[in-house]
Amino acid sequence: MALLALGLPAGPSIAQEAPTFYAGKTIKLIVGLPPGGGADAYARLMQRHVGRHIAGAPSILIQNMPGAGSLRSVMALNAAPEDGTVMAHFSSALLSEAIIAPERVRLDFRNYAWLGNVSEDVRVCYLRSASGIRNWQDMLTRRQVVFGATAQGNAGNVDTALLRNLFGVKVKQVSGYAGSAEKRLAVEKGEIDGDCGGWTSVPDDWLRDRKINVMVRLSPTLVSGMDRNVPFGGDLVRDASERKIYDFLTAPERLGRLFMVSGAVPADRVALLRAAFNAMVIDPAFLAEAEQVRLLVTPMAAAEVTQHVSELYATPADLVMRAKAIAGE
Repeated sequence: MALLALGLPAGPSIAQEAPTFYAGKTIKLIVGLPPGGGADAYARLMQRHVGRHIAGAPSILIQNMPGAGSLRSVMALNAAPEDGTVMAHFSSALLSEAIIAPERVRLDFRNYAWLGNVSEDVRVCYLRSASGIRNWQDMLTRRQVVFGATAQGNAGNVDTALLRNLFGVKVKQVSGYAGSAEKRLAVEKGEIDGDCGGWTSVPDDWLRDRKINVMVRLSPTLVSGMDRNVPFGGDLVRDASERKIYDFLTAPERLGRLFMVSGAVPADRVALLRAAFNAMVIDPAFLAEAEQVRLLVTPMAAAEVTQHVSELYATPADLVMRAKAIAGE
C-alpha cells in the first residue's frame, strides 16, 4: 500500500522529524482482552514493530486488562497519564455498545485520539462437524445449538445475538468464558457446539481436517481460504430495515483492530504516533510476520477511523432502538 493511500506525504516520515520525546521511555499498551485471542495477537504484533517507527525508539509494554467486555481497559486509559505513553486496544464492539447502552458504557469514543485500525475483524460463525450441522439451513432447523458467552461488549456476544434475534437461530449461551481462546478450547472439548469469531483466530487444523463447518460469514469481505459458498449474513436478512440494523451492529467489526490514546495527548505527539502507525502497517517486516502468523492486515488511517466513528454516532435514534432490541440490551 502506498504512503499516499494512508494520507502520508512521500519522503521522510513525521516520526523521523519530530522531537525525541519518547527517547528512553516505555509506552504501555493496555489490551482489553485476555492473552491467546485475536486482540492480543494484534497487540503483540504491533508491540514488536511500532517502536522502531517512533522517534526515540521507545520500548512497548503489553498489559492485558480484560473485564466488562474490555471496558476495563478503556477506563484504565482514562485514568492513565495523558502524555502519549499509554495506548489502548479493546473490543471494537464497545463502539456500538456505547451508543445503544450508554447507561452501561459511559464513554463517547469521539473524544479519543485514534491512531488507526490494523485490520477489519473478518468474523464467521461455525459449528463442530461432530454436531451434524452442515450448513446455514441445518442450523436454522436445529432445536438448539450451544455457544459460549463472555462479558457484554465483546463482539462474539453481538454476533450471537444477531443469530438468535435477527435470524431466529435457537442459540443457548453458556456464560463464564474469559475470552475467545477459552471458547476455542471448549469447542475442542465438545463443551459447546460452536462460536462466532475472527477468521484469523480459527485454528488451521480445524479447517484442514474439517473439524468445523462454517455457517455464515458476518463480513462481506472474502479472504484467502474462505469457502465462497458460505453465505454472507447481510444477504440473509428479510428486508432493507433489517439490513440497516445488521450493518449498524456489525460496523464495529469492520473497524476491527483499533488503537487509540487519550484525547488530551498533545497534538504533536498524536501526530508522531499516527505517523508511526501508518509507517508500521506498510513495513515489509511487519507484513511478513503478519502473514506468517496468519493475521489479516487491511489498515485504516486515523482520519478514516474518526469519520466512521462519527457516522456511527449519527445513527438515527429509531434505528438505535431497534438495534438495541436485537442486541438484547
